[in-house]
Amino acid sequence: MEQHKGDVSLSGIVKALGLVFGDIGTSPIYTLTVIFTLTQPTRENVFGILSLVFWTMTILVTVEYAWLAMSLGRKGQGGEIVLREIIMKLVKTGRLVAFAGFLSFVGVSLLLGDGVITPAISILSAVEGLLLIPGLEGLSTGTLVAIAAAIAIGLFSVQFKGTDRVAGAFGPIMAVWFGTLAVTGVVSALSMPEIVTAINPWHGISFFRDNGLAGYFVLSEVILCSTGGEALYADMGHLGRRPIVKSWYFVFVALYLNYLGQGAFVIANPGAKNLLFGMVQSQAPLLYIPFLILTIMATIIASQSIISGVFSIVYQGITTRLLPLMRVDYTSREIKSQIYLGAVNWSLMVAVILVMLLFRKSENLAAAYGMAVTGSMTITGIMMIIVFAHTTKKWRALVALAVTLIDLAYLVSTFSKIPHGAYWSLILASIPFVTIIIWTRGQRSLYHALKPLDLETFLLSYEQIYAKGPIRGTGLFFTRETDVVPPYVVHCIIRSNIIYERNVFISLVVTDEPLGVETALTKGIGPGLDAFRIEAGYMEVVDIEALLKQNGIQEKVIFYGVEDISTRNPVWRFFSVLKKLTPNFVQFHKLPASRLQGVVTRVEM
Repeated sequence: MEQHKGDVSLSGIVKALGLVFGDIGTSPIYTLTVIFTLTQPTRENVFGILSLVFWTMTILVTVEYAWLAMSLGRKGQGGEIVLREIIMKLVKTGRLVAFAGFLSFVGVSLLLGDGVITPAISILSAVEGLLLIPGLEGLSTGTLVAIAAAIAIGLFSVQFKGTDRVAGAFGPIMAVWFGTLAVTGVVSALSMPEIVTAINPWHGISFFRDNGLAGYFVLSEVILCSTGGEALYADMGHLGRRPIVKSWYFVFVALYLNYLGQGAFVIANPGAKNLLFGMVQSQAPLLYIPFLILTIMATIIASQSIISGVFSIVYQGITTRLLPLMRVDYTSREIKSQIYLGAVNWSLMVAVILVMLLFRKSENLAAAYGMAVTGSMTITGIMMIIVFAHTTKKWRALVALAVTLIDLAYLVSTFSKIPHGAYWSLILASIPFVTIIIWTRGQRSLYHALKPLDLETFLLSYEQIYAKGPIRGTGLFFTRETDVVPPYVVHCIIRSNIIYERNVFISLVVTDEPLGVETALTKGIGPGLDAFRIEAGYMEVVDIEALLKQNGIQEKVIFYGVEDISTRNPVWRFFSVLKKLTPNFVQFHKLPASRLQGVVTRVEM
């Protein structure tokens, strides 16, 4: 659990603003607007809500993520898959490891589902600001959805180029955005200086006392102020802990000043519908259109960070064998994390546009938003309790427990949203979850169904065939482990007598560390038979061909196994379809097609 400090210079902090805080940074566009469509904007209610917003950001973002979660990392990497790997290393075996694995599956699935709703609500809420421009008040909902969908299509269409070229502009734009939020908030709050006392937690307690159960369910909308907080930990590998934490303190102040300003504005204008845009327009009508353009740019950056985050999560899932292999394009020679997954990109775009068409308004989308985030926060909290309970700093487990109970309270409050659209969070999360479960269990069942041969038994026949005279050149065979020989290798060498002067068994092992690549060449495990083992971190981009050349292996032909699955089980049929639709091992690693030979093995499952 090493600390990865990162660049704490001004440039490092500005980069963090662009790469990490887009999602939580755009939450003032819709959070209070949505809350006060459900709650009367009386003075007492406004002070109570502002108190809840302050303590929600403090406990669920600052304490849970900036302080607790970000103290846990593997070579500077963060996220729920990292927490799973830490638990597996600390606990080794048992039900706790299986439980942590299940939690990580659910957490990853919720985050992937959230990756659909976040761009939809961010872009749609920004576009709705057009309604406050004189002459555009009559724009229909359909027109606004069409504009938002066009922006989304444009955003997803340029993903294949990579974001490293434009990422340099993200930070300065978001710095201007947060500065603008802070200034507009302060200007509005000056009309009611006593609004700053809303920080007092007593106002939040009074809100619950006065509103009862209805007040509790308002928490399901208050949580919108913290959506995107999980990015602090998930994106830690890009920049390191310290610049993200330092940036968060600036972001926290800017966001809360803006919420205070919106609170003062809604008390003075209880009939206002869109608080942020209404507040800015009342302050400086001439600057409203530039502010709207800045807002749309901020929401595009927020959406971009979510898309990049989804790519990273899916890539971690692929390399840890939780998800099927997919074609990955690397868009930067300098930054390994800059990747593009076409299948994920276009699926995400279709889902975002579908969600926009279904919900049509940001306030409707807010009903579906929050459950996935609170679910993910709760899972992170539970996993942190397990980790801290197995370290010397056990007092942190008690703090994590207290935070997790608060997470759970927020999660339960979002259950009231299920009939109003939150079921879409569950539907969207169920797609990756079912895929993960079927893929992991299918891979395990397939491995057992293939009945691999142990190396010692294989060598008895191999040595006899090799003695008859091999083919000139080097043949490569991919195996999961050196001491276990898959059926396709037996078919090639033992049954078909395809044996070369030099035969190399190559195994690629993904370690529980995020980074690092090590190779080991073992010669003479049999006559003319070597083993080449590659151990790579699950975030590494492995160039197998380059590693082979570095170790003096020049192949003539590369053999790999293809499984033809025969089954009547509908679950395994789906697994079989997944295998056929997704790239196999050699396609994923872009090995030279001219030297590849696929060997089909029929398997009953």
